[in-house]
Amino acid sequence: MTAPRIVVTGLGTFSPLAQNAPDTWSALLDGASGARHLEQPWVTELALPVTFASQAFTDPETVLDRVESKRLDRGSQFSLLAAREAWADAGSPEVEPERLGVDWATGIGGVWTLLNAWDTLREKGPRRVLPMTVPMLMPNAPAAAVEMEFAARAGARTVVSACASSTESLANAVEHLQAGLADVIIAGGTEASIHPLPLAAFAAMQALSKRNDDPARASRPYDSNRDGFVLGEGAAALVLETEEHAKARGARIYAVVVGSAVTSDAYHITAPDPEGSAAARAMIAAVHAAGHDLADVKHVNAHATSTPVGDIAEYRALAHVFGDRLDDIVVTATKASTGHLLGAAGAIEALFTVKALHERTVPPTINLTDQDPEIPLDVATSPRPLPAGDVLALSNSFGFGGHNAVVAFASA
Repeated sequence: MTAPRIVVTGLGTFSPLAQNAPDTWSALLDGASGARHLEQPWVTELALPVTFASQAFTDPETVLDRVESKRLDRGSQFSLLAAREAWADAGSPEVEPERLGVDWATGIGGVWTLLNAWDTLREKGPRRVLPMTVPMLMPNAPAAAVEMEFAARAGARTVVSACASSTESLANAVEHLQAGLADVIIAGGTEASIHPLPLAAFAAMQALSKRNDDPARASRPYDSNRDGFVLGEGAAALVLETEEHAKARGARIYAVVVGSAVTSDAYHITAPDPEGSAAARAMIAAVHAAGHDLADVKHVNAHATSTPVGDIAEYRALAHVFGDRLDDIVVTATKASTGHLLGAAGAIEALFTVKALHERTVPPTINLTDQDPEIPLDVATSPRPLPAGDVLALSNSFGFGGHNAVVAFASA
């Protein structure tokens, strides 16, 4: 029996570049940066070594109503807004609740709720800890918020696999749709961890850029002078459905999800396998999952976090997969603009990959002024047209713990 084709019919995001998908895409094409100085008093009070991040373009509490804001952690707030936009963009499909599912992701969970509750407990005692603390901090809270918003009863699953989380949630959604467990799935991911503790911890690992004097130019994937990633926050959502269901309701189709794959390095808790062998296997498996050939790939939205070690490891994986053909593939690294959204990174980059196919335009990688000679990729530093005809594109995500996830999209 042939597995059903899975298509993308809705897109939504709440990002550091804008509070919706069309404006985020426009800002990305214009070469904008979401990185800004942090103005919260705790930055100076705690003498944080990194004083900037890619915060959400708008405070979600100014968009949600008061009750929603009080009952949802910041990550769940982002999720609800991104999912609402994606659902409306898909035409608010009429689907039986038992045939509608949610596959969501986060890398860390409700860190603000958890740490604020701990402060309250220490300073004011146990009676002042809010009853909603656990439902707000649990990692599956964003999935639950989306599930309840749309009465999705075909399952609400949560992936937590660091920076590969939401790409893995997309891979799971494809599997669940192809297995006949649902007709429509809202998939994506969220992260809201621009808090002093994660900032201090990532800085202690030497993972963050310390360009405090120039935040907008701090994230510089593939550049010889890259020195770490910029912490970002936000959420992105994609509405996926079987092609049969989408066509029956006359839906607009952005792109086709032709394959996905998940592998693991079994190498190190934070460092990637320097040869990228498991990452390469994920890319090959994602392309071959639907019977496509590697020669069909024309574009890659790379994981490319702007770390000295990670960028080279991904290049080696790409070189292993594509060999001499790598020169024919246009690569972009959109974290240069958005910062690194951790568990939401894969979802927003999948959204960008879908938009690139639909608009036939590869978005630029900003801040690349001196490309590392050890990474001789064809990187788009300005918007680049994609060729006509059938085109395949990959969205790569690799996370701490050696998690590798890749989704392959084809033009509709």
